[in-house]
Amino acid sequence: MTALDLAVPTRDVAAAALGLVLDAPAPPALASATLHGEHGGVLVLGVLGASHVVTATAAGQTRTEQVSCDAVGAGGDPLPARADRPGYRFTATVEQVPAAELDRRADELRAWATGHADRLCAAFPGHDAALTAVTGAETPTGWTWRTWHLYPGAGVGDVVTTHSDWSPA
Repeated sequence: MTALDLAVPTRDVAAAALGLVLDAPAPPALASATLHGEHGGVLVLGVLGASHVVTATAAGQTRTEQVSCDAVGAGGDPLPARADRPGYRFTATVEQVPAAELDRRADELRAWATGHADRLCAAFPGHDAALTAVTGAETPTGWTWRTWHLYPGAGVGDVVTTHSDWSPA
């Protein structure tokens, strides 16, 4: 995939408003990348309005993860630092950085995504550092994926990083 510039406004504009919901129906993505595993599984990485949705299938099972401002309303919880379920582990960090650091990270993520089928980076109008990036890979027993959400602010910005591992039981 490559870095994409989306011509839509962001819906999720604050890290503090994010939540996590698991196994809810996946909302339509603004951009997506589909990875096919060697063991027959599929990982769909989707960018929502500055948030993400991932649908993973392996061993005849499915796991859906959504991190967004709509997640709590869909039955989820405010964004946790960690969530564990049988076969699933999620971690999230929220870091506040100066605007120049946020801009640098946005540039790095765009370059990192360019030309790689397992990476997706989508930027939103209004600020060069408003973007979401996702990547994933098959593991011997399931999938792993990482995301980065950059939220510009006045002089500082938030970087939300998540990492998930899923191995169906």
